[in-house]
Amino acid sequence: MLIIDSKDCENIDKALKKYKKKFEKSKVLLQLRARQAFIKPSIKRRGEVLKAVYKQQLAAGKFDK
Repeated sequence: MLIIDSKDCENIDKALKKYKKKFEKSKVLLQLRARQAFIKPSIKRRGEVLKAVYKQQLAAGKFDK
């Protein structure tokens, strides 16, 4: 549960902005999306490897922007 300390004189917009920032940092939405469907560990690993290969190729300059 997210708790936002707000003062009585604080603007509601500022408090809402703090809440949104805290919500985004806690990554609750990402966890919910990840739990919607089961992904096999082998498929997760394959995705991580492909991402690492892409990053290495990008750093080596194989892809032109």
